Amino acid sequence: MTQAETFVNVDNVAKRWNGQLGVEEVSLSIPRGSFVALLGPSGCGKSTTLRLLSGLELPDEGRISIGGRDVTTTAPSERNLSMVFQSYALFPHLSVAENVIFGLRVRKTPRAERQEKLKRALEITGLLGYEQRKPGELSGGQRQRVALARAIVANQPLCLMDEPLSNLDAKLRASVRKDIKKLQLDLGMTVIYVTHDQTEAMSMADLVVLMKDGHIQQSGAPEDLYYRPNNTFVAEFVGSPPMALIEGSALPGFEGVARIGLRAENVQVTKSGDGRMTCKVSECEFLGSETFIGLTHPGTTGLTVSMPGLRHIPAGEELEITFSDEDLHFFDAAGQRMERLTGAPVN
Repeated sequence: MTQAETFVNVDNVAKRWNGQLGVEEVSLSIPRGSFVALLGPSGCGKSTTLRLLSGLELPDEGRISIGGRDVTTTAPSERNLSMVFQSYALFPHLSVAENVIFGLRVRKTPRAERQEKLKRALEITGLLGYEQRKPGELSGGQRQRVALARAIVANQPLCLMDEPLSNLDAKLRASVRKDIKKLQLDLGMTVIYVTHDQTEAMSMADLVVLMKDGHIQQSGAPEDLYYRPNNTFVAEFVGSPPMALIEGSALPGFEGVARIGLRAENVQVTKSGDGRMTCKVSECEFLGSETFIGLTHPGTTGLTVSMPGLRHIPAGEELEITFSDEDLHFFDAAGQRMERLTGAPVN
């Protein structure tokens, strides 16, 4: 990626509080118009990274630029960005319309322009007809749409979103998720989106940045993290169910490998005598179109097989499974990815 293609650049940024790590050695190059998800468990540094980008926190080290301009120490109001928060951040005493155009009024935008932007934002977010309602009269999904409309009228090229859907129920999250992605594509905004939900990250983002303990573990397209995880943390965090990990000593022919990864969709149940491993059933999870069958075997964690439709297999029953060497992932003793030697197991 050339510098000309990069809209947001984070160069070796660090933030600490009283010597305690917030984030360390964070570097990102974000193309204009892309949708980037900062993903990871609680305390991994994703929200700290977003606050550094917004200017709400200043880095101890490193440099941040937006649109080719160094904004490392610039105030939030001068960074040409908008933000959407988990809490909606709406004024309860103001109507929907007043909440949406509040920032435009503060900036003394002419009334005709305010009304034009308000109408377009309400059309885009499906809120026409709700202009005079107060936030207390709206559902959670409608309130989040008001926050999105406010970001739209700001007409900034960069929008930062901090877990905006975590207060919504599962069905509503799926609906608003589609709305956000459509808005981003229609408006051509660059969106940086913080979430702990891998479904949100994998379904919405062009670039996923997975963090742990203040460090980036892997950044890339969703399929890169899924099919080529950099380490065992990425392998187990990305995917539902997560990738199973098998000790090399548990799989004949691979005794020299520390850990072997295997996805559920690459495991097949086979008839007795034809399997590569004999496992015991621990649980069955029916999801409608498929059933995930949890398996136990010495030296393995998270071993699962996916079978179509509804399957009831009693816990404790033995199953033989097989899989192709081509679908195996190899990790060294430190948990880092190893590339397989062509035509032979890794030594």
